Amino acid sequence: MKTHHHPWKESMMEKLYFATSSHLLAATDPTNDIIADRDAYKPVNFFCAAPHAKNVKLSGDFNHWEPHAMERLVDGWWFACLYLGRGHHRYRFEVDGRPVLDPHGTGITGDEFGERVSLITVG
Repeated sequence: MKTHHHPWKESMMEKLYFATSSHLLAATDPTNDIIADRDAYKPVNFFCAAPHAKNVKLSGDFNHWEPHAMERLVDGWWFACLYLGRGHHRYRFEVDGRPVLDPHGTGITGDEFGERVSLITVG
């Protein structure tokens, strides 16, 4: 079996992502002891208005672009909360399999493939 060496050092959130079956475990429970340095991460709420969607997912550079299901709220909005480190983060919603930009994000930028994605800044 061939192993791949990754050129980056995994952050606490990346370790959390790979160590748990649901990488949003810490984000949905702020009392979770997995996050050792709470001052380094801030809770960020993501909302997507898609009242007729059957499925909405969130993916970004913070989870290696691995789509994660968002929670449907009774008013038709979809929700996810993550603890993110300070800085800029690229992400997108997938509404019924289609990529969708966030009109409430900090801005729009490109991903490593030149596709347009949303940008959020955590201070």
